[in-house]
Amino acid sequence: MIAVISDVHGNFPALRAVLAEADRLGCSRVISLGDVTGYYAEPEKCIDLLVARDAIQLLGNHDGYLAEGTGCPRSRLVSSLLEHQARVVRADQLALLASLSSLYEEGDACFVHGGWEDPRDQYLYRVSEDKLTGDWRFYFSGHTHVQVLATLGAKTYCNPGSVGQPRDGDPRAAFAVFDGSKIRLQRVAYDVDETVQAMRRAGYDEPRLWENLYIGAQIGGRIDKVEIIERENAK
Repeated sequence: MIAVISDVHGNFPALRAVLAEADRLGCSRVISLGDVTGYYAEPEKCIDLLVARDAIQLLGNHDGYLAEGTGCPRSRLVSSLLEHQARVVRADQLALLASLSSLYEEGDACFVHGGWEDPRDQYLYRVSEDKLTGDWRFYFSGHTHVQVLATLGAKTYCNPGSVGQPRDGDPRAAFAVFDGSKIRLQRVAYDVDETVQAMRRAGYDEPRLWENLYIGAQIGGRIDKVEIIERENAK
């Protein structure tokens, strides 16, 4: 079985908990849909752990900003946090990120970070069959940090949710298990206080950067949703 994870965002305690639970469930492989970096204090540990697990890793938008040395065009906050990331991520890790693709195919499944129009940076807050372009049976994407599983016609869509910063109102780390024919959504609690302590040690001093982790929301407190649009209502 495969553990499908996404949006770790430097949250090492959450990643550690997810991988331990994946092991308990019998997963022998890991596919990460990207954004192992960004936001939280230990991206270098997260990268090393996924490399040690021989995980298939995709490039997320935060990973791209970091590897390319650019800021985030949408957020000054994200750009400031990436400055910390740049200080702790090693040159070999940056090279690894730069080598990644944002799309991966395996059998009748396709995995992206964003969406199929823009694999790196498309937000799928409204999912309909026409958004799932291509001839696969199973479609996996991350980026929204909202856990979703839906069948649309002959296609199945899954967002495993976020490991490191869930935004769907559930603070537990999210992932999915895929056995090649069936997908199961999973959640696991982790020690948020440990993540906060790591941030404080790294010099983060704004509680707003971590308060959201306790409620499963964006920084600032917004809880997001993804809408599934059936064929007859699709636009």
